[in-house]
Amino acid sequence: MSKAKKKNNNPKSAWKLPKIKWSKKHRVILGSFLLFLGLALFLSFISFLFNWKADQSLINDLFNKELEAKNWLSKFGTKVSHFFIFSGFGIGAFNIAFLTLLTGIYLFLSLSAKKLVKYWFWGLFIMAWLALFFAFIIPSQPILSGIVGFEITEFLSHYIGKIGVGIFLSFLLILYLVIRLGWTPDQLSAYLKNKKKSIEDEFVHAEEQATSLEQNDQANSSKEEEVSVDEEGPSEVKLSPKTKEENSLSKEKILISSEEEGDVKMEVQAAEEEDEVDELSKKLVQDFGEFDPKLELSNYQFPRIDLLEDYNKGKGITIDQNELEANKVKIVDTLKNYKIGIADIKATIGPTVTLYEIIPEAGIRISKIKNLEDDIALSLAALGIRIIAPIPGKGTIGIEVPNQNPSIVPMRSVVSSPKFQQAEMQLPIALGKTISNETFVVDLAKMPHLLMAGATGQGKSVGLNVILTSLLYQKHPAEVKFVLVDPKKVELTLFNKIERHYLAKMPAIEEAIITDNAKVVNTVNSLCIEMDARYDLLKDAMVRNIKEYNQKFKARKLNPEDGHKFLPYIVLVIDEFADLIMTAGKEIETPIARLAQLARAIGIHLIIATQRPSVNVITGMIKANFPARIAFRVTSKIDSRTILDAGGADQLIGRGDMLFTQGNELVRLQCALVDTPEVDRITEFIGSQKAYPDAHLLPEYQGEESGTSIDDNIDERDSRFKEAAEIIVTAQQGSASLLQRKMKLGYNRAGRIIDQLEAAGVVGPFEGSKARQVLINDLNSLEEHLK
Repeated sequence: MSKAKKKNNNPKSAWKLPKIKWSKKHRVILGSFLLFLGLALFLSFISFLFNWKADQSLINDLFNKELEAKNWLSKFGTKVSHFFIFSGFGIGAFNIAFLTLLTGIYLFLSLSAKKLVKYWFWGLFIMAWLALFFAFIIPSQPILSGIVGFEITEFLSHYIGKIGVGIFLSFLLILYLVIRLGWTPDQLSAYLKNKKKSIEDEFVHAEEQATSLEQNDQANSSKEEEVSVDEEGPSEVKLSPKTKEENSLSKEKILISSEEEGDVKMEVQAAEEEDEVDELSKKLVQDFGEFDPKLELSNYQFPRIDLLEDYNKGKGITIDQNELEANKVKIVDTLKNYKIGIADIKATIGPTVTLYEIIPEAGIRISKIKNLEDDIALSLAALGIRIIAPIPGKGTIGIEVPNQNPSIVPMRSVVSSPKFQQAEMQLPIALGKTISNETFVVDLAKMPHLLMAGATGQGKSVGLNVILTSLLYQKHPAEVKFVLVDPKKVELTLFNKIERHYLAKMPAIEEAIITDNAKVVNTVNSLCIEMDARYDLLKDAMVRNIKEYNQKFKARKLNPEDGHKFLPYIVLVIDEFADLIMTAGKEIETPIARLAQLARAIGIHLIIATQRPSVNVITGMIKANFPARIAFRVTSKIDSRTILDAGGADQLIGRGDMLFTQGNELVRLQCALVDTPEVDRITEFIGSQKAYPDAHLLPEYQGEESGTSIDDNIDERDSRFKEAAEIIVTAQQGSASLLQRKMKLGYNRAGRIIDQLEAAGVVGPFEGSKARQVLINDLNSLEEHLK
């Protein structure tokens, strides 16, 4: 009989409760509920102590609206307090409120809940002990012990007597002190003895301490022992009172023993202190300084500003007063034709677009102005009219009108701006300038991934060059690496010159810029392996992200012999994603979606560009993990909604005019211009300098197609080979992803098992994006085949 059938016949499996998967949202909701419930219980219990007699008559008549309770939480507080305190465990029930509040805090802050079971056990233990204690000491006060405590004490008294109850309570108290607090008679005796000795020394040496106060202060601060030795040997050990008390309670115990009252012999024993990692790391930093990842290329020079062209020759935006006045008149007249009055109008001139902010008269509906978008465009005889109703953060309506003579935004102007030069960001990118002619700088590390789309010839490739150029002007080769994918084979070829400085690749790939779609799949899966390895390093270092990890490594708190190393940021750039989807499909979408979901904390960021923003290319999985998006001009409103989840991209004027969103409002920008000769000069300048021996190497990855030549060596089969074969045959679907889900395996191990199944004749050969054919029909046939 197969394993699957054996599992179904197991009677215990029918009683096994399903595991509940708690998401962070569920923890926050339940945690906040328990937090406020605990607070409500606290307030109810406190109020009940003062008002329980007055509210006693309401217990059985809670739904009478004519009666009012004096409890701070009204009838709810009266009922719940009566249940827990009067009918339950007395004032020990305050532990219930405290434990509920503590559980809420742990869940709300997503703290480890392992200690909660211990807190609940000992909290309920103390509550029960207090109920029995107060019923034993003061039986006439039921509010102290509660009815439960009173009845249990009466029951015990009937069988073991009052003395027996006292002995039982004493035993429970000792049990708590020893197990929970770790108290022992030896520790208590040593503490009391040292305390007594300290008090005696204070009394005897009071005058001496008064005259040498300054010396005692120094002795207390250094916490050193003063030992006076005569010729015959040690006769006396003097410790300052503060030092003795601290030493008796510290982890480094000081044992003092004396045989008789007249004997002054004293033995002092102190445990050796262990070396602290922090102190060791501080010593290493003092001796060698912090680790410098730039040391290997310490003479590296960043590209100069003069390598970039100044297309405007230092000139700013030219203001055409006639054009502004004419546009203002046309806008006002058009709105008047539809009986829309304007109270005020203001113009903000940008490089390619002028924003006219209007304040309509009172009573005008915003939707009425929004519907006149095409009419205003017709009156102005201009393309790309875009109405923002209202402008976020302002009480105005914006009408964006393209300038008749647009200005170019040179890459030189944004790179040299103080906003970019002084940006305190991990991966700063200067995209261009806003309508108000301000340099727009964003942090790729905060995005954390970027999706770019737009029609052919509208500026996507220039936008990618702008992003790469920004990082080249800000980050050292040791701090960032690029994985460049260029299916068109001509867009990113210039960056070959900086292969040994900034690029990353797999060892088996000769060219760092990937143009073969089959190699793209392997490279992206290699990045998934790199991601998992980095998460293991972060786990060992007990940090949450790459920034904290690198800071800890620079401070020499992580040992390279344990596998730790400085982690550079990795930026994956894909120039034409639609082509990959057409050829590779799910093979490329799945690892990219996995990287997008998990890789931000370990410094792997994705930039994907496509000229075909359709739903079968930009799928829901991709969109969900790419909150930051750039839309250049597209041809239809449907494409605009696919990219931005909003309209507007179809009304852009092209040539670098774009909309940027990071999950909130849309920002219209003019993308900076960096032309091919400029990129050539920059890469030539970098490539001519001293470089690393090779490009940054990614982990080796072998695709599923490599399994065709694997020998069927039974001794080398995976330990879960047979279980995997049963799952494949039962589902009649031969894929590594199925084994990942069913067996909770990593991608590499699942791929190796699929290769072994192929070699054993269970599944067919690799067929691209399709699942492999299953060659065995049922489990009985599989059993015979494997024999």
